[in-house]
Amino acid sequence: MKMSAHAYDNMPVNLHGPNMHDYEETVAGYQLHVPEFFNYGFDVIDRWAQDRTKLALVWADRSGEEIRKYSFYDLQSLSNRFANALRGLGFKKGDRLFVMVPRLVEWYAVMLGSIKLGVIPLPAPNILVPKDIEYRINQAEAVGAVVWHENAEKLDAAKGNCPSLRHLISLGAERQGWHSFSELMEQASPRLSREEVEPTRSDDVMLIYFTSGTTRFPKMVPHTQASYGIGHIITAKFWQDLKPTDLHWTLSDTGWAKAAWGKLFGQWQIGCAVMVHDADAKFNARTHLKLLERCGVTTFCAPPTVYRMLVLEDLSQYDLSGIRHSMAAGEPLNPEIIKVWKEHTGTTIYDGFGQTESVNLIANYPCMEIRPGSMGKPTPGFVVELIDDDGNPVPQGEEGNIAVKIKPEPPVGLLKEYWRNDEATRESFIGDWYYTGDRAYKDEDGYFWFVGRADDVINASGYRIGPFEVESALQSHPAVAESAVVGSPDPLRGTIVKAFVILAPGFEPSDELVTQLQEHVKQETAPYKYPREIEFVTELPKTISGKIRRVELRQREERRKREGSS
Repeated sequence: MKMSAHAYDNMPVNLHGPNMHDYEETVAGYQLHVPEFFNYGFDVIDRWAQDRTKLALVWADRSGEEIRKYSFYDLQSLSNRFANALRGLGFKKGDRLFVMVPRLVEWYAVMLGSIKLGVIPLPAPNILVPKDIEYRINQAEAVGAVVWHENAEKLDAAKGNCPSLRHLISLGAERQGWHSFSELMEQASPRLSREEVEPTRSDDVMLIYFTSGTTRFPKMVPHTQASYGIGHIITAKFWQDLKPTDLHWTLSDTGWAKAAWGKLFGQWQIGCAVMVHDADAKFNARTHLKLLERCGVTTFCAPPTVYRMLVLEDLSQYDLSGIRHSMAAGEPLNPEIIKVWKEHTGTTIYDGFGQTESVNLIANYPCMEIRPGSMGKPTPGFVVELIDDDGNPVPQGEEGNIAVKIKPEPPVGLLKEYWRNDEATRESFIGDWYYTGDRAYKDEDGYFWFVGRADDVINASGYRIGPFEVESALQSHPAVAESAVVGSPDPLRGTIVKAFVILAPGFEPSDELVTQLQEHVKQETAPYKYPREIEFVTELPKTISGKIRRVELRQREERRKREGSS
């Protein structure tokens, strides 16, 4: 099962062979070929656009009532207009563009237009606050920003401290001192040939995401034209099991790497259409179920939290028979939820594992027996093992670090380094291995079973939250002398953020202070990071060197929730 990507002319053509039927045989023979020059916008989107009728995108408004459809030809024209608009403003290959746009077709115009030009987009969640925005723009030295008008005030609050920022583009409404997105698009040509722009190599940086850590602020994760533009074929073909006739729906905000996993790259390499819903911040299960039914979604991927909320509805009221494949990632699902979902859709929920730093690394596949709770086995194209801190394999059944083999050749679909962060790169790339920062064990048949984050990153309701960021926000409140933040088990959300707080002299524990601290965190950083539980303590467990032992606090929480104590 070899996929050829040697020439622009056949880029999507040879990607439609049979999906995996025999795991061992496919892994042994799988290979992705990467050409010297490649541009995802020209080589995938524009090639599919040669068929002016081929469906690429189904979009639903917030209410779920208005449905619009877009062809690859539509996306070609929109992306060409935005690329030409950037050219008119003086953007050039390698410039960075901060992007804070919700789930609209305009987001695709921005992302694909930037990619065609070689401008590097920095996708950002729409819930970031000014301090987050300022940090990201300055770290990447972004020269421009395109922002949904409702977020423009946040950027205005940050821009005075962003010396590299020269161009501001407002989308959705005009704003004084900003370029109008609609005017730029109206004035720009819908035509653009690759000969008009500087060519991109496969190893050129295509986009940059920011990912959370526990002891420092978010790191920049660069992905090349090849690592995401070609590498996500692995995600789409095997775990997502996509075919050119599918309509695939991955639930994700546009600022998260999950959008790249399920809304932008692998799906269009395969040639299927993607579903996009301009969802409200508060999840509406009924609207999502209606859209699954009405739009004819065939493959569906959602965080475990969403499945928990969906099965609380009366699923018998919806015709979900069109769904042929379901997926989840982030944490194991309760067997009862898997059972209820299968009763009403006929599909088993397939677990998978990967990171912002990678494409899909471990997954369950239709050709394999599913073991509920297991992440499955490594994806074709990757050698994934469990190793100790010295790079040695751990015995079967013992916990180890999930690591990806990077020698003799690094696999397509994995970052090569953290951008402008030698320390983080050295910590993760050691010897022959890239350490994911996650831990697991493996059973006698080679199935991986997730244990937890090695660096304490919290996976809560589909978000990755670095405790350091929340602790920093708490520390800026005068009532907080010291704090530690961990994930705490929750029956609905899977995991919630919990803070253990030592109060400064002169402050006393109270419900009012809990609310005050929660609101303070929401103001200091993105609101989704706020601690849903706060416990006031007089001391925190620490190592001899003075580092907080979050693992001990996590274990305490797990024991408390398991025993049902308050």
